[in-house]
Amino acid sequence: MTTKNAAIGYLPDETPSIGKLLLYALQQVIVMFPATITVALITGFQVSTTIFASGLATLCFTFITKRRIPLYYGSSFAYLSAISSMAMAEGTAEQIAAWQASGILPPELISKAQFGIIMSGFVSIAAGIIVKKFGPEKVEKFLPASITGSVSMVIGLTLAGSAMSDFLGIGGSINGMAVEQGSSVAAAWLVVGLVTFISTCVYARYCKGLLSQLPLLLGVGTGCLAAALFSICGINLFRTVPAEALAASTWKLGDGSIFALPAFTFPKYSLNALIGIMPIAIATIPESTAHMYQLEIYINDVAKQKGKGKYDMVGLLGNNLIGDGLCDMVSGVVGGPAGTNYGENISTMAITRVFSVPVLIAAAIIAMIVSCFTPLIQVIYGIPLAVIGGIEVYCFGAIAAQGIAILIDKNVSMFDSKNIAVIALVSIVGIGGQFAFGGNIPFFGASIPCIAAAAVSGIILNIVLSISDKALDNNA
Repeated sequence: MTTKNAAIGYLPDETPSIGKLLLYALQQVIVMFPATITVALITGFQVSTTIFASGLATLCFTFITKRRIPLYYGSSFAYLSAISSMAMAEGTAEQIAAWQASGILPPELISKAQFGIIMSGFVSIAAGIIVKKFGPEKVEKFLPASITGSVSMVIGLTLAGSAMSDFLGIGGSINGMAVEQGSSVAAAWLVVGLVTFISTCVYARYCKGLLSQLPLLLGVGTGCLAAALFSICGINLFRTVPAEALAASTWKLGDGSIFALPAFTFPKYSLNALIGIMPIAIATIPESTAHMYQLEIYINDVAKQKGKGKYDMVGLLGNNLIGDGLCDMVSGVVGGPAGTNYGENISTMAITRVFSVPVLIAAAIIAMIVSCFTPLIQVIYGIPLAVIGGIEVYCFGAIAAQGIAILIDKNVSMFDSKNIAVIALVSIVGIGGQFAFGGNIPFFGASIPCIAAAAVSGIILNIVLSISDKALDNNA
């Protein structure tokens, strides 16, 4: 029986009231920030520029796709090793030393990485054009639900290590305090993480009306409150932005302590960047495809509860890939990392049932505003890793669960030998590559991102096992 609460939610073409819209958008921004900022810190890109680029690219994406696809564009982890390898190959000894000392890539090296990022956009655009020409049904022959579902599941599970690391914090440090097992800092960290996770689960399960659509935001607030109580007791888990991350700026108001435009750089030709970074875009294609399957399942569930017709999100896969490629170019032009659709934001929408495109437009604008105001960056960045870890356990687990949902929704038979073989290979290569090799699998002297390796190996095996499949021949 349909209940009033079951019908709560917003479809892509629906707009919440201004107050709700801003709350939903803020929730999306908070969920998006940890991973996006982490990519910037690992690669050495400017934090404020990365945030600005993600917002600008998302804004462009919504209009490129004619406001029909509710997705947020964020920094992609798939490019980490490629960017680092390019920087090591292109940088001088002085530049490498400066990068290692400050954690920030010299502008010249960022510019060369930008060239590779921009060129990677052509790969996604080409894939999108192919999909639009031949149709999503042809793509399903090479990317069936057994692959998209298992890839989606693997994406969530490969992030499990990051989630647990942030959740426990053991082995790291915060504000100069080592987080050692059995220490008071570790105990406080665990308590805050648990408070965040459990409160988020409770809010998602028991809240009604508007609050039922803000469990992650409420969970972050509750976790920060718990962290504040520990701060009063002398254990400060709140973080500070590295000074180097805020030092560079295109223009500052005074000393930049209030307002500072991000540090924009321009792309510069680099053959190493072209060869090393451009092909990585292949890894994001199966990921984006899986995201569209996820969206269609959850959006149509809300549509059904509201008594509305189905939304053909998979039919927009070509538009999504073209938009993704153009967004890589937009981000690359201003000095941001390469990106992709964010699974964290999809899981947030699935949990809250808010798929409104206007909400993501507002989130993009908020991100761009935050990137220009130093105190706002410090507030968002200051959220304790323990709190972020608690949210990540929920969100990353939800991404994996959505992969399983694809398998169930598409009636993928677990008794079919081909399906079992494909899912087994994708799962082991993806998860095994993450935990055995840190996310990049060594292959004849090259390092291949485990998600890309999992997806490509699954596609190849599916084709080999489908050679004698009559259904494949009839649809050819």
